[in-house]
Amino acid sequence: MLAQTKQVKNKAYYSRYQVKYKRRRQGKTDYAARQKLTVQAKNKYNAPKYRLVVRFTNKDIITQIVTSELGGDKVFSAAYAHELKRYGIKHGLTNWSAAYATGLLLARRTLKKLDLDEDFVGVEEADGEYQLTEAAEGDDGESRRPFKAYLDVGLVRTTTGARVFGAMKGASDGGLYIPHSENRFPGYDPESKELDADTLRRYIFGGHVGEYMETLADDDEERYNQLFKGYIEDDIEPDGLEELYQEAHKAIREDPLKKDEDAGEKKGKDFWIKESKKYKKAKLTHEEKREGVKARIAELKAK
Repeated sequence: MLAQTKQVKNKAYYSRYQVKYKRRRQGKTDYAARQKLTVQAKNKYNAPKYRLVVRFTNKDIITQIVTSELGGDKVFSAAYAHELKRYGIKHGLTNWSAAYATGLLLARRTLKKLDLDEDFVGVEEADGEYQLTEAAEGDDGESRRPFKAYLDVGLVRTTTGARVFGAMKGASDGGLYIPHSENRFPGYDPESKELDADTLRRYIFGGHVGEYMETLADDDEERYNQLFKGYIEDDIEPDGLEELYQEAHKAIREDPLKKDEDAGEKKGKDFWIKESKKYKKAKLTHEEKREGVKARIAELKAK
């Protein structure tokens, strides 16, 4: 019978078994998911494998088309929820409807960049139906495959109705081909295995927000005034949300590259170097430090 030996956790052990990547130690990256999203088939001959990256902050939504290379990730195009203000959506920039609009903006911007926006129009009037972008016939009469990207959800829990799928739906309706099923959209019934298109359409056009506004206005007027202060100031009624989002979707399709009119000219590198120096204190010389100490001592003695 072999004697049981104690595992000695010395330097050799930890050099071998410690967590290798910093972002894995911090719990910021799911490397198992990342590997599946970035590894390309060998017979694709270094063709880029794109992914739709969707991330949420407290006040913004970030959507990007990213490809992975040996030197790191490269962002092909990006769209942010704060850009929706240019298209008339000024409030609720992190809700489900805003996620859909941001995904739509990213899709139209990406296709515009590739000159594919006329070939792949997507769903011009959102109806909540489940459909994937199919190949289209080009000007030369040959079939053109749509721009393909895989959804990268990061560390978000992929529960039914999650906002990350709102961004995906917007990008899909915008003309990108994103492989997905219908079973994570709001309105999907797991028992009957069917999607209620009307429920999904209601989420796309902010119907769920309008319902909550009406309920809160009746039950707790003080909280309603607190939560929807911006809506009240801009005279946005619950029944006017659908029209607001419809107009925004049309504006996004007309000009996905629209610039902020209030932004002015783009500031160069020299401007920001000069600006940063305003908040940096210059280092004191040895003599200046001595004089400062003497001044403080004199001040204390005077007291």
